[in-house]
Amino acid sequence: MTRLGALTPVILSLALSAGTAFAQATTGFGSAQDVKLPVEVTADQLSVDQKTGKATFSGKVLVGQGAMRLSADSVTVTYAVGGQQRISALLAEGNVTMVSGPDAAEARAATYDVESGDVVLTGNVLLTQGGNVLAGEKVTVDLATGTANASGRVRSVLQPGGQ
Repeated sequence: MTRLGALTPVILSLALSAGTAFAQATTGFGSAQDVKLPVEVTADQLSVDQKTGKATFSGKVLVGQGAMRLSADSVTVTYAVGGQQRISALLAEGNVTMVSGPDAAEARAATYDVESGDVVLTGNVLLTQGGNVLAGEKVTVDLATGTANASGRVRSVLQPGGQ
C-alpha cells in the first residue's frame, strides 16, 4: 500500500469530522480533580463590597484549587448567599491563563462556577495539550471530569501518534 493509501482512512475521518469541528469539539483537559478543595486567591490588591457580596482582586491575580491554576489581570469573587464563608463563582478578566496538569488554556475572560466545577473561557481561547492545539471562541471545562467542550469556529492541530 502506498503512503497516500495508508493515510486515506485518516484523511477521510478528519474530513468527515471537519464539518462538525467548526461548530463544536470535545477534548480532555488536565485530569479530574476534587472541586470541593479550598480555592486560594492571591493578588496585589483587594477591594470588597459588602453590599453585593463581591470581592475584586487585581494585579497579578493567581487562583489555585488542587492542580488547577488560573491567572488574570483581575478576578471578581462572588460569595455564596448567606455570607463570605463559601465562594460561589469567579470572573477572571484580562490575560487569562488556566493550567491543569500538562494542559493549558488562554482566553480574554473566564467564569468559574465553583459549585459545579465548570470553567467557561471566552474570547480567542487557545487550549494546548502536549503538541495538540485547539482554538475557539468558547471552551467549557468540567474540572470534575477533566473534559472540555469547544465551540465557535473551532480550529485544531492534532499531532499524529497521540504526541
